[in-house]
Amino acid sequence: MRNYETLVDATNDLLKRGYTANLSLDGDTIDDKAQNIHMTADEFEIDEFYRFEGASNPDDTSIVYAVSSPKHNLKGVLVNAYGAYADDSSSAIAAKLHHHQVSNNLHGEDRPSA
Repeated sequence: MRNYETLVDATNDLLKRGYTANLSLDGDTIDDKAQNIHMTADEFEIDEFYRFEGASNPDDTSIVYAVSSPKHNLKGVLVNAYGAYADDSSSAIAAKLHHHQVSNNLHGEDRPSA
């Protein structure tokens, strides 16, 4: 993983590395609205992620995800709140973003074998 000073630095570098889709979280899917793609939790992988705290409020935290989907042949960036302002959704997408993938990466654990 790389270190970035700001959220803008991270997103600009990911863009240069081919993560060009502008993704958004929409309920039970991650969407690329420009291409009308709606991905469920099993249709994408989280390649990298970076957290950024707000300068004036540590609870104002964002997380940038580098997301890829071989099924949809895309790589993109998803920016989401983390911590106090995070989406409280209990969907499979939120679970993948906030619990399984992030927890495993933060703690250096290997992903479970299928």
